[in-house]
Amino acid sequence: MDLLVKLYALNADAAPDGRLGADGITIRRALGPELAAVAAWITRHFSTGWASEATVAICRQPVSCFIAVRQGQLLGFACYDATTRGFFGPTGVDEAERGQGIGHALLLACLLDMRAQGYAYAVIGDAGPVDFYARTVGATPIADSTPGIFAGLLKTSD
Repeated sequence: MDLLVKLYALNADAAPDGRLGADGITIRRALGPELAAVAAWITRHFSTGWASEATVAICRQPVSCFIAVRQGQLLGFACYDATTRGFFGPTGVDEAERGQGIGHALLLACLLDMRAQGYAYAVIGDAGPVDFYARTVGATPIADSTPGIFAGLLKTSD
């Protein structure tokens, strides 16, 4: 199911960034020269489909893919405007790094950037952890949104 987030009502929460900074984790936009490394990491940890979407986001201007990095190591990523305008996702965090607030910080970085780009709403397409999105950013279900934009998507071998 797809979810809707009111970006104009979103509160910036500095707590995740402060906590992550204390742990040496930086949330920032991906850079063009990092495209191959980011795509390979996403393919290895998630899927080629998500790597394709991240490639689109990194090729946008401004770049709409944010990454979490510690000591030169990629820990997670989040994108928007990758499949279609106004959509958040895909997003993922290395399984060993989950539970530290990285996913929350990446989500906020993207949504706040979408708001800065002039969006009033964001759609979280085919949302996985619905409760997480509802709790953290007030996301609400969009009625009759399944299968949504991903209906008829070509399948990959991964």
